[in-house]
Amino acid sequence: MTQPAGMKEKLIATKERWATEGRGLTGAVRSAADRLPPNRLPPGQRLVSNWPVLDLGVTPTVAPDRWALEIAGLVRRPARFDLTAFQALPLSTMRSDIHCVTSWSRYDNDWQGVSAKDLLADVEPLKSARFVLFESYDGYTTNLPLGSFAAEDVLLATHWQGAPLAAEHGGPMRVVVPKHYFWKSAKWVNRIVFAAEDKPGFWEMRGYHNFADPWAEERYS
Repeated sequence: MTQPAGMKEKLIATKERWATEGRGLTGAVRSAADRLPPNRLPPGQRLVSNWPVLDLGVTPTVAPDRWALEIAGLVRRPARFDLTAFQALPLSTMRSDIHCVTSWSRYDNDWQGVSAKDLLADVEPLKSARFVLFESYDGYTTNLPLGSFAAEDVLLATHWQGAPLAAEHGGPMRVVVPKHYFWKSAKWVNRIVFAAEDKPGFWEMRGYHNFADPWAEERYS
């Protein structure tokens, strides 16, 4: 498997080893009824108040006036948005929790951006579209079923806690998918491809679970 230039090979090898060893697994599974407060912390997670920075050793600098998002694949209206056009779409605010596969969680993150629902209404996926693949400026990729991307709480976020999203956390725009481990919430997204067939992303090809439900402890494949 090839890796984009600049990525930390030692870091990647360590996380691949975690997948092989099953690091952090408790064996607990939460039913749907047990995923709401006061049981909002998934198995094996610890609560933090800061927001740790995790990446692959590459933090692309994308000036807002040079950022663009391409929508491609099985959609009725393929599109290319610059930041001005993207922010002309309906804006939404949402509050959600972060659950990272490295075993930390952060509650009550306030986001602003474009909801996946509104983006889907704009580009209209074809009936044959069943999956989405996110591609990022740093070469990172990750995948989701279309149904997961279309959930009410999924956002293409440009702001966090009332301020523009910092570059280290994925600015100018990242995906936020609260019901999955946070590696599915790709940073620095510049392309979203709709497809009939699934295509595993960067970590999914390296031993991490294809669906990544935190309450079912779907950390690894």
